[in-house]
Amino acid sequence: MAVFGVVLIALTGARGSGGGSCGGGSSSSSSHDGSGSGSSGGSAPGGSSSADRAVRDVRIDECKLDDTGKNLVARLTVTNDSSLDYDYDVTVQFKGDAGVTTATAMVNDLHVKASASASTEATTAYTGGGDGSEYKKCVVLNAGRIVA
Repeated sequence: MAVFGVVLIALTGARGSGGGSCGGGSSSSSSHDGSGSGSSGGSAPGGSSSADRAVRDVRIDECKLDDTGKNLVARLTVTNDSSLDYDYDVTVQFKGDAGVTTATAMVNDLHVKASASASTEATTAYTGGGDGSEYKKCVVLNAGRIVA
């Protein structure tokens, strides 16, 4: 049975951040929880699967509507504390107000060396007609990693 952790990053009212939404090019959110550490995924009770580990390796640094107003962007940092190199696949979901269709962005084959971090962006087309402010949360829907 596959178990997927979810990393939740609220774009409004997050402690330790300036708040904001996906709207506008300068809106951003910190993934910090107020304790000074980055957000990480939870693990399922009873074990630590590869998917759990991969989700915990992913931190969402920022979610926003890009400067063109055409794309939702999630900036990610993936930290590999292992002694092996891994390739990561990450799916990010943008969630919004009730009735707003969720949007999904993917990163495939992000190579992260052993004991290192890599930054990337997950981008998907913005199909709304506004400033993106209807999207309130950005979450890691699932993640996986394989030895590179």
